[in-house]
Amino acid sequence: MTRRVKRVDVHSHVLPREMMEAIRSRPRDYQMRVEGSGEKEIFIRDDRHSTPVYAEFHDADAKVEGMNRKGIDISVISVTPVVFFYWLDADAGLAAARLMNDGIARMVAAWPERLRGMATLPMQDPDAAVTELERVVREHGFRSVELGCRIRGELLAEPRFRPVLRRAQELGVFIFTHPYVAGSLPPDLGCYYLGNLAGLPLDTALMAAHLMFSGALDELPDLDIVLAHGGGFLPYQIGRLEHGFKVRKEARANTSSSPLKLLRRFHFDALTHDLDALRFLVAKVGAERVTIGTDAPFDMAEEDPLAMINALPGLSARDRNRILGLNALALLGEGDEVRVTR
Repeated sequence: MTRRVKRVDVHSHVLPREMMEAIRSRPRDYQMRVEGSGEKEIFIRDDRHSTPVYAEFHDADAKVEGMNRKGIDISVISVTPVVFFYWLDADAGLAAARLMNDGIARMVAAWPERLRGMATLPMQDPDAAVTELERVVREHGFRSVELGCRIRGELLAEPRFRPVLRRAQELGVFIFTHPYVAGSLPPDLGCYYLGNLAGLPLDTALMAAHLMFSGALDELPDLDIVLAHGGGFLPYQIGRLEHGFKVRKEARANTSSSPLKLLRRFHFDALTHDLDALRFLVAKVGAERVTIGTDAPFDMAEEDPLAMINALPGLSARDRNRILGLNALALLGEGDEVRVTR
């Protein structure tokens, strides 16, 4: 028998049953409501952004069944960005985060060999976010948190959010950043589903650029940050950021570290939907900075993530195993010793 590294997905969404029931019973508390029923049930926010309800959202058994179809051994589960709830007041945001994190922990407890928990935090109140971060590490053993690229319009690099990032670094918790849509979209993004298709990768690139140029990454040298959707537009435009850093004093105002150097401070999920794009990403940042990300169970998910990674040309067996699982296991603090027999 041969032994292979476990396949680990760092980008897999849920909407815990506890949160679903709270929205159903108290829609005004969450500025959300339920429309439809059964397989056509959706949760829709007051700003009209919505999510359908999938069994994988709240049923740990269904989540594992979906993982089995995709060849995934371990999923790090995080809430759908539709329920980040940054728009609520601080107390309500904290209560919602606690409810969802406890729901995630319940799902993990049902399948402890297959699931890991990724917390959500009430970032509209950084002090409360730090408190909740410490709680989920202490009570649930979570090793990761999901943060939106923006909180009420402010990008994650803003100084007011620095205590949260610093505490995550101190606790050895990695951050998974995920863009999302809130409020009304301008007409050029409000059509053709471009708010998602173009707006989300743009927001990731803009957030990452601010982390680079603001000096935040210099200040937090040991913080691990994973960028969703292959890093959005960031890897493809890193040359432009690097050139601007060389020729424009504005880009050097708060850091002496070049964007090209700082690019490798990030980790990236492999969710590019294109083999050539994934090949470019791996060549640019190194196989040791890329992980599986499926975006399950949405229609924008990758249904066969292993096939695209296995199709990458020129990778050594070690590098392929890094992308398939070793990198994510290291981020989770589980090392590279976790393997399965086949």
